Amino acid sequence: MHRCGFVAVVGRPNVGKSTLVNRLVGQKVTITSRKAQTTRHAVLGIVSRPDAQLVFVDTPGYQTRHGGALNRSLNRAVTDSLSGVDAVLLVIEGTRLTDEDRRVMGLIPTGVPVVVALNKIDLLPRKEALLPLLEMLGRERDFSALVPISAGKGLQCDALVDALAGCLPEGPAMYDEDQVTDRSERFLASEILREKVFRFTGDELPYGTGVVVDHFETEGELRRIGCVIVVARDSHKGMVIGEGGQQLKRMATEARLDMERQFGGRVFLDVRVRVDADWSNDPRRLRKYGYA
Repeated sequence: MHRCGFVAVVGRPNVGKSTLVNRLVGQKVTITSRKAQTTRHAVLGIVSRPDAQLVFVDTPGYQTRHGGALNRSLNRAVTDSLSGVDAVLLVIEGTRLTDEDRRVMGLIPTGVPVVVALNKIDLLPRKEALLPLLEMLGRERDFSALVPISAGKGLQCDALVDALAGCLPEGPAMYDEDQVTDRSERFLASEILREKVFRFTGDELPYGTGVVVDHFETEGELRRIGCVIVVARDSHKGMVIGEGGQQLKRMATEARLDMERQFGGRVFLDVRVRVDADWSNDPRRLRKYGYA
């Protein structure tokens, strides 16, 4: 018997959803950082086993701290991803249950199997500390399974996949056995660079920053990629470029090395920075940059 289906991965920001998807897939298909809502697109990560194929839809973290057009678009991506899936993977921290977690639970349709991943259990001083949280979750909803894990350490991830596979309908695989994502190299290139922007600037750079791929050409194993980092103000441009252009150079170098590892060939990467005032609050420009 073979099972196959779509699994929406949901949770509040910074609970480790993207790290978990990358761990389950076995390679990087979605970017990570400590910045809230690093994920801006529903990315498919595909796990194929002899008995099952799980197609993970990694969604942005649902949150209400930012009220602009970009945040509304990202929250809409979460709710859209929950429609038509075969199961839901709810990721929470194994150390606490917050009101934000409960708001995410409230978005999940009734009748859909839900498996809870209690992440970051490696941070607990002892396993018994999980018991109050498990009892609390048991009162919230009838979950298909509660699986304590550590996405960072890889603890209990096989057990999590087992639990999710059991929730899927019988059916043949939808994707080739060696395919790990449905996203194009062009898309992955933009995400890899955006990850570097977030990681290098930390909390200094405001939330509304995007990356657009201007051109992507392949010459044998060489890829020539041109990217534009879009910011909202001149002062933000200075944060990205850094003194003497050194920060932008470091970002571009690390992004290029990641792209070469991801694509299995040499990359020539050209990166520029463009100011587009308040773009993240304009629905028309969000569509232009692929965020709506």
